[in-house]
Amino acid sequence: MEPLDNRDPLFPPPNETADLPLPNLTPRHQELIPTPCGPIKPWSELSSPVKIYFCVTILSLLSVIGITTETLFQQTSEDFTISLIQLIGVVFCVYYVTRGILQENRQELIVFVLSILLVMFRSIVNFTVVSTEQKPNVLARFILILLVGSFDVICAIILIQSQSMMAFRVGGALESLQSQYFMLNLCFSMLTFDLQAQLCLCALLLTSPDKISLLHSIILAIGVFWACLKVTVGIIAILKELKPLVWIFLSQNIPEVANLVYLLLYMVTHQVFVDLK
Repeated sequence: MEPLDNRDPLFPPPNETADLPLPNLTPRHQELIPTPCGPIKPWSELSSPVKIYFCVTILSLLSVIGITTETLFQQTSEDFTISLIQLIGVVFCVYYVTRGILQENRQELIVFVLSILLVMFRSIVNFTVVSTEQKPNVLARFILILLVGSFDVICAIILIQSQSMMAFRVGGALESLQSQYFMLNLCFSMLTFDLQAQLCLCALLLTSPDKISLLHSIILAIGVFWACLKVTVGIIAILKELKPLVWIFLSQNIPEVANLVYLLLYMVTHQVFVDLK
């Protein structure tokens, strides 16, 4: 009979379980690929319709980025601001649809749908205000944006309504680990939404760049850098679950709120929203 001292314990000691990797960093299913943004599904695991949708969506977003960048510096200051905000949104859409499909992330697919609807709405508005002589020049682009945008929205809604198994595959059968993965994923997404909102808010100040003083330009640049730094610290704090970084992240929100108040006051006092009309 085997001695009791040589038997492996049924439950490992606490010091051994504490060294296990976090559930959001190392998935239980080894088919998933660990990344700095969390585990993702391999390309071979996606179905053929999803692969086609993903490729078409990425190509359509890249084409919109190219068209927006080409016409960005050929517009007035008001149109430049709106085009810059649209460019920021489309660049983030590439990230949203990639993470939404490979991680089955519903909240980012929802934001992706809203962003595409905004692009389609702006295209409709632009087409209606264009003169009759110029409409034939933009008609093909207008129809292409509506068709591709509708395709992206309909397919994304189908993916949103499909069943997601990522929480189970990452956290296992324990509901506590699944809830932990969901909350970490939600916090990760909220940081991305916050960064996009900060960049778009700063872009609003470019409506009248000739009216912005050197001091305001420096404050604006510091605000953008601080937003990127805060998001970086927040992402590392979420993925590593380091309490010191969490406190640093919380303290970073105080200057960001002050910068947000400054930007809002600046836009109100300088009638930025009136210039956009």
